[in-house]
Amino acid sequence: MRRRKLIASDLLMIAANLIPVAGVWFLGWKATEAFIVYAMETLIVGILTILKMLIITIIHKKDTWYTNGGASQQSGFLFIFFFVFHFGLFALVQTTIFSQSANIVPPNSGLTYFFFNWYTYLNKDIVFMLGGFIISYLARSLVPFILDGDYKTKPLMLIMFEPYGRIFIQQFTVILGSLFLTLGLGKMFILVFAIVKIGFELYIDYEGLLNKAVIDMKKESNKQ
Repeated sequence: MRRRKLIASDLLMIAANLIPVAGVWFLGWKATEAFIVYAMETLIVGILTILKMLIITIIHKKDTWYTNGGASQQSGFLFIFFFVFHFGLFALVQTTIFSQSANIVPPNSGLTYFFFNWYTYLNKDIVFMLGGFIISYLARSLVPFILDGDYKTKPLMLIMFEPYGRIFIQQFTVILGSLFLTLGLGKMFILVFAIVKIGFELYIDYEGLLNKAVIDMKKESNKQ
């Protein structure tokens, strides 16, 4: 399913993804740092999703949980707990494979070192790149969610699964990028990665696909 048109906030997304490219190609930033930022982007998405789910939970308390063709009303905190565990596992696997493949962790530090010590990697260039992504996600996701009143109508199930389409693509490319870093080809791959990532963001309607999935779950539960 393709997006119908380009929206204004997409320009922020494009700029956020091109900042690492410009830094690596023209400002002497390290390709490794750019991929560290892309790995940390997963954590940004997770935190913003939790905030959105928390807002809905505070207002509605409960929402419909679909499972095995059935439906039941559950506390919003169940959705949040499930997301933290499940999405956290995805982030843990991604950052572990990336950090180990790119050799950016101290010797004998353990497989999960990067996931639990990501803040130790922050420097001026990384903070600048992260800032671009944070502004982009606030403008494209959290602010419209509040101003447009989506917190009143969007089901928690939809919010909970919103990040996964993007994260699957991001995880694959970040892990692949770590392999290119070991071959000394990080500068070239960061350009290809950014172009591919922007293309997916612009032309795939993730929300539309998820809406269809939620509608299908509702139909299935009504048959029970």
